[in-house]
Amino acid sequence: MNNKLILFLGLFLSTSMVALAQDNISPARKQAIDSLALEKVKDLSKYISIIGSKETQFSEANRVMDRAEELFAPGAEMGVSSINTQEIAYYKVRRYFERLMALNYDRVNITWYDIQYISDLERQPDGRYVGVITIYQRFEGTSIETGMNYKDTTKKDITIYVEKKQTQIAGRTIEFWDVMLGDVRVTETSA
Repeated sequence: MNNKLILFLGLFLSTSMVALAQDNISPARKQAIDSLALEKVKDLSKYISIIGSKETQFSEANRVMDRAEELFAPGAEMGVSSINTQEIAYYKVRRYFERLMALNYDRVNITWYDIQYISDLERQPDGRYVGVITIYQRFEGTSIETGMNYKDTTKKDITIYVEKKQTQIAGRTIEFWDVMLGDVRVTETSA
C-alpha cells in the first residue's frame, strides 16, 4: 500500500464509522475526500510534467507512467487539443502518456495551475459519488533545430469517482472511501 492510502485509511479509522455504515459522507469525511482528490490531481500534474520532459530517461518515464495509471479508473480517457485545430482527440490514459513522451520537441514544459472543484460530489445510483475538478494546463514545446515554439493554455475538467472499498488490516475487514480519476475532458484551448 502506498503512503497516501495508509494515511487516508488512518484518517477514517480514527473517526466514526457511522457515516460509512449509512453510505453517507459526513462533512469531515467529505473534506478528507476532497483533499485526497486534489492531492491525486496534483500528483497527476507532476507525473505529466516528468513524462513530457525530454530530460526524463525512458525507464524513469515508464515507471512514472505506471504510477500515473494507478490514479485512474479503468477505461478513463484524456483529451488533447491544439490552437491549430478545432478537433479534440481522446486517448486511453496509457496511450496519452506514450504520445506525450514521444512529442517531437527538444524541450517540453507542462504546468498545471488554478486547480479547483467546480462541482460538489453527487451520489450515483451505483453508490459511488462523482464530482469534477477543473485545472488549467500551460503547454510549451520548443524545437531548437526548426526554431518552432508552440504554446497553449487548456482548461480541462477531470471527473472524480469516490467509492467505498475494503481492505484487510490485521485480519479485520476495513471499509474506506477511495478516489479515482476519470476522464479528463478539454473544455477550452487558447494561445
